[in-house]
Amino acid sequence: MKFSDLSLYLKKLEDTSSRLEITRLLSELFKVSDKKEIEKTVYLILGSLGPSYRNIVFNIAERMMIQILADAYKKDKEKVKEMYKKEGDLGSLAEMFSENRVGLLTVSEVYDFLLDIADEKGEKSQERKIKKTSLLLSKLDPLSSRYVARIFVGKLRLGFSDRTIIDALSWMEKGDKSLSKKLEKAYFVLPDVGGLAKAVKEKGIEGSVKDISPSIGVPVLPMLAQRLKSPKEMIEKMGTVSIEPKFDGLRIQIHFRSGKGGFIMAFTRNMNETSWMFPELKKIEKQILADEVILDTEAVGVDEKRKSLVNFQSTMTRRRKHDIERIAGKVSIKFYAFDVLYKNGKSLMNESYLQRREILEDIIKNGDVLKVVENRISDDFIVIEKEMKRELSEGLEGIIVKRANSRYVPGRTGWRWVKMKEGEKAKAKLADTLDCVVMGYYRGRGKRAEFGLGGFLVGVLDKGKFTSLTKIGTGLTDLQFRELKKRLSELESKTKPKEYGKVEKNLIPDVWVQPSLVVEIAADEITVSPTHSSGYALRFPRLVKLRDDKSKDQATTKKEIVRLFELYVNNLQLSGR
Repeated sequence: MKFSDLSLYLKKLEDTSSRLEITRLLSELFKVSDKKEIEKTVYLILGSLGPSYRNIVFNIAERMMIQILADAYKKDKEKVKEMYKKEGDLGSLAEMFSENRVGLLTVSEVYDFLLDIADEKGEKSQERKIKKTSLLLSKLDPLSSRYVARIFVGKLRLGFSDRTIIDALSWMEKGDKSLSKKLEKAYFVLPDVGGLAKAVKEKGIEGSVKDISPSIGVPVLPMLAQRLKSPKEMIEKMGTVSIEPKFDGLRIQIHFRSGKGGFIMAFTRNMNETSWMFPELKKIEKQILADEVILDTEAVGVDEKRKSLVNFQSTMTRRRKHDIERIAGKVSIKFYAFDVLYKNGKSLMNESYLQRREILEDIIKNGDVLKVVENRISDDFIVIEKEMKRELSEGLEGIIVKRANSRYVPGRTGWRWVKMKEGEKAKAKLADTLDCVVMGYYRGRGKRAEFGLGGFLVGVLDKGKFTSLTKIGTGLTDLQFRELKKRLSELESKTKPKEYGKVEKNLIPDVWVQPSLVVEIAADEITVSPTHSSGYALRFPRLVKLRDDKSKDQATTKKEIVRLFELYVNNLQLSGR
């Protein structure tokens, strides 16, 4: 397929806000895509060059792209900069400058060109990137230039994600979404939607999802915990359970292979590979009694002076790539392993929790870096209550309760794992925190005007759209206000992003931002709201922390909000309010 033909589809996708119509258009595109090219097509329409865990980036900032446009189209750089301030879209400028050029490159040729540019490293790589990018743009027609320029600066954003691609693949074969669940299960184990599209094109849906198994080096989407109102209900729904401590740490999936060609990789919940954050991982080989494993762990910071666990924010100081060894000296990391998904070529995901636990204890030798989480097996809700009190008294967040006979199922489904946090003690308070996406911000007045941010609007997921839940303007330090403004400035959008549902007029932020930044929010109460499009609102909401380890698709859902509201109302009744 010519890239110019793909660009016509991109234009149609950009011009529609209907998720159903987007799905139909994508299915039409996939039908006409060659099986040798569909994988690259899927990556490109998502504005990427591969699955997120491969972390292929261009490192081309807007300032550098202005220079590229000036070079490619023989324009004055200052004039391009001036036009960009007015236009606000580098893609539109590239389209304007391309004039009547004809694009003859295929999808594969453009993809390979882009990959070559992303692979540029080392001395004078920036100059080579500018030269190659300018050359590519000079070979494209106007519409193709628009989308390629946006891909370079990470602003293609057509309003859909991997989940919509999965729906479109089902639509391509069946004319509806009836096969999406099968595809989604395969995607959760091997989260490469481009590779999945290629498999569907070659083998059909049934063939592509058959015998899916974890692969060392490819992160499995994590199994997540539900919420239940009481230990008694947990036992009623789950039967015999394992009770484990809930740490205030960073969920890390460790992939380990020993021997020649061996490696250690560490993936966060949003599938970013972060082994560089943890020099301690170099020591774990002596603690693992297996050739290759995939472990589910919690990375928790330890204050070496006090010999005590530290909070999430302290652990996350590791995300600074420079001077990591010095930071590691101040806050070391322990990895608490609580599950094993794969061992020596065999998937363990369909084994029961107790079987996986037995294997986990057999393959890990507890030591300074890696340790198996302690647990207690019981079918008595009083034991759950006692364990909860004990963990809280030791300064932990609470407990995780796991059904003893459950398989490892990615996502938050069924009553397999349940979390119970400190908020449960305060019967009239909201029982848990929420992971929300920042939708936009308000500039603020008085002192906050100097930060450029006085508050922000957050939303939750509801059927593929983000719907508003609450405005937040408290609970932030001056430093947090400045950091949040800096982060949000990089995500600003001149118009409301297509991924957002209706936002009431009096809630519209001064500046919209693209859905990307996830924040953890605490609140005292949850209420029904006629104003917020989620149908709910929070009273006394406050920022707990930024969740760089989570992606927008892992935000709290409307369904979870409904469940939290039910728990809150139940707690009110128990407290007699």
